[in-house]
Amino acid sequence: MRNHVVVFVTCLYTAVAVAQNTNPCSNIIVPKNAAPVVAPGWQAQLVAGGLTKPRSIQFDSTGALLVVESGKGISRHRFSDNGGTCLSANHSHIIVEETKLNHGLALSTDGKTLYASSSESVYSWTYDAVGGTVISDYRILINGMSNNDLVTRTLLISQHQPNTLIVSRGSSDQNKDRASILSNGLSQIRSFNISNLTRFSAPFNFNSEGTVLGWGLRNSVGLAEHPVSGGIYAVENSVDGVTRNGINIKENNPGEELNFLGYLNGTEMVNQGKNFGYPHCFAVWDPKEIPEGDGLVVGKQFAVEEDGEGLLSDEVCEKDYVSPRLTFPAHYAPMDVKFDGGGGRGYVSFRGSCETSPVGYRVAYIDFDPVTGEPTAEADNTSPLEDIITNSDHSKCPDGCFRPVGLAIDDQGRIWFSSDSTGEIYVMQEVGRNGNQQGVFVGQKPDFEEEEEEKGKNGAGRVFGWETKALVTLGVCLGLGMVL
Repeated sequence: MRNHVVVFVTCLYTAVAVAQNTNPCSNIIVPKNAAPVVAPGWQAQLVAGGLTKPRSIQFDSTGALLVVESGKGISRHRFSDNGGTCLSANHSHIIVEETKLNHGLALSTDGKTLYASSSESVYSWTYDAVGGTVISDYRILINGMSNNDLVTRTLLISQHQPNTLIVSRGSSDQNKDRASILSNGLSQIRSFNISNLTRFSAPFNFNSEGTVLGWGLRNSVGLAEHPVSGGIYAVENSVDGVTRNGINIKENNPGEELNFLGYLNGTEMVNQGKNFGYPHCFAVWDPKEIPEGDGLVVGKQFAVEEDGEGLLSDEVCEKDYVSPRLTFPAHYAPMDVKFDGGGGRGYVSFRGSCETSPVGYRVAYIDFDPVTGEPTAEADNTSPLEDIITNSDHSKCPDGCFRPVGLAIDDQGRIWFSSDSTGEIYVMQEVGRNGNQQGVFVGQKPDFEEEEEEKGKNGAGRVFGWETKALVTLGVCLGLGMVL
């Protein structure tokens, strides 16, 4: 693994608009696909493009954005900030070049250690945020996690217990029988105390070490810690193609999940370390679709196949396995969850799926009680999500849509998200909560053919509502030579 800084060239495909009136945000990047729909009271803007499958994102202590580019490494980006969502990348370079890295990213609480993951291992480097570089060789902290498919290994460093590293490991449905055995380490979330590690310490083995926070979790890609209560939450991608006693119920079941995993400080929580159901029991989203489902409601556990002998039934699922704290529509594919600073909202990215008709493909938030750290909605609530940004036409998904993955919140409370399918980074800001302000996306992809017909091929267009004299798509390349 090469972890030195290398010469890096990144191209940001930028639409440059020369406005007739003075516009402090005249350099606007045009989305690869159609402009998204933004909820009332919110403003959003595309601020970076041309990345390679950007997944997890995180700000370092200087305000630079770190991005895992799957199959490439970790890049670092600084932005010129003109206020609001008006930002533009002014310096970008690779800090870790490694094709094995695919998703996980975290920083220590002091910002001096960088963590990232491959399908097999968790790595760490000493990180210099001011210089924007790693200053040590990598070391392996955790290994033994390889398996086929579902290879993301999400990482979270606790802010309440600073030397605790949480790792989520999913598993494919081909391994579902093995996931039923705790010692196999599949479909689990574990925490590791890394406070006493030295450079001579052997790596942890995921399957046999650490503390199990939850298992029976098929693919919990998103992890977050509530900033006030310290409670740990995970968002779960449930299974596709489900049948119930031979009848297809895959259209609207099972639901995706928000699961509560308890606390890291020793606070007793009855369900901590328990099994959340996979591969035997799943969360109900549409009770009407489930045959012989009397008594089932949204969020309850149900058995995929009732065995008729009482060993596996809806009642057993509800009694022996942990139900989700909230349930989301089937196939939404939640990727990340982040809390605002006060703990009153949890933001969730949904990458979306076309397993049935395309659904998901959005960023939304959940209301939380900032004191208790609990969602304000009850477990059977069918509308716990408030959309912030969605694709304008889901019939064009996945190929014609952004697909949100990683989330990060900056020191001004702006929410950033990556779209791995389009290689883009977006930023969103709430500008009012009274519901009367129209949602705004700063910049839109023009239809050049229509505009040329209407305006005599003069290239004129509109960006953020201003008439422009010229709108030219440019490949702006930042060539940054760094010392090897």
